[in-house]
Amino acid sequence: MKEGVVIKSTGSWYNVKTDDEVPVSCKIKGKFRLDELKSTNPVAVGDRVMYSVDEATGTGVIEKIGDRRNFIVRRASNLSRQTQILAANIDQAIIVATINYPVTTPVFIDRLLATTEAYDIPATVIFNKVDRYDHFHKDQLADYKEIYEKIGYKVLTTSAKHDEDLECVKDLLKGKVSLLAGHSGVGKSTLVNRVEPALNLKTGRISDRHHTGRHTTTFAEMHPLSFGGYIIDTPGIRGFGLFNIEKEELAHYFREIFKVASGCRYYNCTHLHERVCCKRSCRKRRNCRFAIQQLRKHLSKPG
Repeated sequence: MKEGVVIKSTGSWYNVKTDDEVPVSCKIKGKFRLDELKSTNPVAVGDRVMYSVDEATGTGVIEKIGDRRNFIVRRASNLSRQTQILAANIDQAIIVATINYPVTTPVFIDRLLATTEAYDIPATVIFNKVDRYDHFHKDQLADYKEIYEKIGYKVLTTSAKHDEDLECVKDLLKGKVSLLAGHSGVGKSTLVNRVEPALNLKTGRISDRHHTGRHTTTFAEMHPLSFGGYIIDTPGIRGFGLFNIEKEELAHYFREIFKVASGCRYYNCTHLHERVCCKRSCRKRRNCRFAIQQLRKHLSKPG
């Protein structure tokens, strides 16, 4: 058997690459489908796997999945399954968002950030398409940027269309395995094309009627970068459902709440309805108030 890394997943076939050979198209062994029935994809881009090759056909079979250092998982939209793993063994997650065209809500951003916190993955938020923002949207951007930076997240602003501030994005990606995630239409593939033109990923137009994106990336794929590192481009995510995080634990993954939670009277405090649960300074801080509002939204929506 050989060892390699999964660099592309189409749902039924996986491209696996070793350090010195061309990628091999592989299927997974039947037992994985049984053992991992709760997941839509038992093998994810970024997984290190052991596989065997059929010399006659040139295709392979994935026999074993290596231990994962980390992964990003969400509740699957397919109701017959439970989870979808976006990628495994990554160094950082980059959330690409837009204030408008299409709208990315703080709830969506926070769900992704909560998941990265749960699996100890560094995260950065990139607000793209700043060339399209009017004064109202620029004010919104300033508010969001202040909130996320104050609680310790790196926030970048870019215009992939006009190549603004792309050197900062290159510096962020250099030498790391990075996952790009966000709604369809926020400019993930365009951003990748600007920092690595040779990839020439397919891009699409925004719906003028609904101001939403159309899927152009239909499967996850890992691309090498000429300046060092790898980037995993993923299909646009319409909704991000949290998985395997109990409501009593959720506040632990909001940095601004966790920072002041040592003053709570209850070990399993949700910071929502308990009387006199936190230090008074907690609810007076702007960032914490914002986070508690977001927490209520997370707990009130199914995903």
